Amino acid sequence: MPETTSLGPRDPDRAGPYELLGRLGSGGQGVVYLGRDRQGRLVAVKMLDLSAPPDPRARARFAKEIDAARRVAPFCTAQILFADVDDDPPYVVSEYIEGPTLHRHVHERGPVADNVLHRLAVGTATALTAIHQAGVVHCDLKPDNVVLGADGPRVIDFGIARALDVTGTVTGGVMGTAAYMAPERFRDDEVGPASDVFAWAATVAYAATGRPPFGTGAVAAVLHRVLHDPPDLTGFSGPLAELVAECLAKDHRARPPAEQVLLRLLGHGPRGGAPVPIRAALQQGTDAAATQPVPRQPAAHAPTAWQPPPPTAWQPPPATAWQPVQPPGGPAATYPPVAHGARPEHWPRRLRREATDAWGVSAAIFLGAAGGAVGYVASTAVGTAAGVGAVTFVVVYGVRLLLATALPPAAPPGDATPMSPPDPHPWRSR
Repeated sequence: MPETTSLGPRDPDRAGPYELLGRLGSGGQGVVYLGRDRQGRLVAVKMLDLSAPPDPRARARFAKEIDAARRVAPFCTAQILFADVDDDPPYVVSEYIEGPTLHRHVHERGPVADNVLHRLAVGTATALTAIHQAGVVHCDLKPDNVVLGADGPRVIDFGIARALDVTGTVTGGVMGTAAYMAPERFRDDEVGPASDVFAWAATVAYAATGRPPFGTGAVAAVLHRVLHDPPDLTGFSGPLAELVAECLAKDHRARPPAEQVLLRLLGHGPRGGAPVPIRAALQQGTDAAATQPVPRQPAAHAPTAWQPPPPTAWQPPPATAWQPVQPPGGPAATYPPVAHGARPEHWPRRLRREATDAWGVSAAIFLGAAGGAVGYVASTAVGTAAGVGAVTFVVVYGVRLLLATALPPAAPPGDATPMSPPDPHPWRSR
């Protein structure tokens, strides 16, 4: 069982169909519980803090934001599984990823570096690209919202901060953690994907140095440094540090979009060549980040709940010509074409078949009509002509049935032997 704290007297024990097992944490957005669905699978249930009076329009906007977040492709993210915005309080259910947050890992074990840092940067950039491709803005990307799962880093809580922000129910007017918030968040400028890119860079800088790039302390002091001071990247160097510094630009228009960040991390530079499809880049980013990013402590309890492996592109099996199975006791038999002769047929069955033969009926009708025409020409009487035609039809039709029933059917060309059933065991010796 994952590490949790017990439910308090004011904590609910259920959220809709989900049983709540304990607290995973709490923050400005609400309380996160470890839950279990009806099939016994573990989930994370976030009960949101909407303390203002209900506003139907705000709830509708909230539902729209959450619905968009549920459509995010599952690349390095913890998928949103369910949301009930009409409950009191509303709650959002997401995939539970077992593992420490990036903040906790750095706090307990120190900064990460080298390949581990690169995989972390790739995994979070992949998640951010998938989120933006769905038209969602995270608005609260930070080390606490990056979980170091067994299959790589996962970004959680995407879209929830923006959903809460549009309701206008959060005091102070600004959602998020100041040290990872882009300057435009404090200027009342447009908040969009570029704000997430800034937060991504600040998160990677924290992982590499063990401290936020704009320091800690009073919110006003951190806010001033975000707006006016360059980031502190002391001890962080190399191409990744240069990319992070570019993404921490004060002007959001100077930051590369998340898609370009991912492509650069994967080695697809601006040089010529065919463009990389975004879906292929997301899959490549997932594969590159799939290696376990941090060493895991041996568990003192039973094995934890199974986590699905990272998604991989399905590859069809190679096409091969079918070969018969080698039977026991000898080589596979070859089957020559079977001669299909005519089966013996009794006359009643042949009579019924010939009576409904379309060609025979058509021929009799034609000859009957011809006979009627001849009778009309000879006598100029309609009754006589009709009688002659009817007699002609009956005679022709009757004679044809008698002949077809009495004579044996002709065998098809080249078919001189009657068909015999195949030997079900052709490989047995006779």
